[in-house]
Amino acid sequence: MDFLYDFFSTNQDLLWLFTVAVDLAVTLLLYKLFGKTGLYTIVILNIMLSNFQGPKLTVIFGMETSIGVILYSGIYFATDLLSEKYGRREGQRAVLLGFAASVIMVAMISLSLLFLPSDTKHARTIHEAIGAIFNFAPLFVFGSLFAYLVTQSLDVWIFHYLKEKTKGKHLWLRNNGSTITSQALDTILYATIVWGPVVGMAKAFQLAFAKYIIKVVIALIDTIFIYWARDWDVSSKDWNEALYCTTTDKSSKTQDKTDKSSPDKT
Repeated sequence: MDFLYDFFSTNQDLLWLFTVAVDLAVTLLLYKLFGKTGLYTIVILNIMLSNFQGPKLTVIFGMETSIGVILYSGIYFATDLLSEKYGRREGQRAVLLGFAASVIMVAMISLSLLFLPSDTKHARTIHEAIGAIFNFAPLFVFGSLFAYLVTQSLDVWIFHYLKEKTKGKHLWLRNNGSTITSQALDTILYATIVWGPVVGMAKAFQLAFAKYIIKVVIALIDTIFIYWARDWDVSSKDWNEALYCTTTDKSSKTQDKTDKSSPDKT
């Protein structure tokens, strides 16, 4: 662990590439194992984690930016893959699930901060640490949630608009066109609503420019993976409980009729 810490502390750009690769790999793994449910999971997970990481700034490729941009960009990959394989309705459903999960998370953690810490060692330190994060988090969460809801919905719409116009061809165009356009709006909204009141508009748009460049790079990288994942057959993972129950009921009724029609050998 010390070796990895020393290596990545002096190779931050490689750490960024490694984190992007891990995020894409986890997305593909969950999709492979659980079908569209896995993609719903990654959208919810990434939106919550990116909101926590949003206030943390670092320097990547010489540009100051937020850590949260990595996982936030991964949401677009997941919703684009959902839209490609399952249609616009499923892509929009994932967006709304992520929105609902984030609102609930903020409400419940804010409620937990109303409880006073005990006298146990480190209890007050942990309480204050959570409080310090959430001095930023409500602004980051609710500001980013507004931007998220608007721009993710726009991403899904543009994706299917381009898919219809190209008659299902040129996946690279709708994947990148929808993400790059909606991410541009997301970056402007986020800079204006979230970072602007904290660091000033000039600094906010400086951060926004760096974030947008990184978002575009991630969008270009994930194009390879969406072509790969599009051809996977995960139909066995996309079980439908209602359909399963109906099929089971029919099988049971068929078995009952068979049993009744069979002669009693006892």
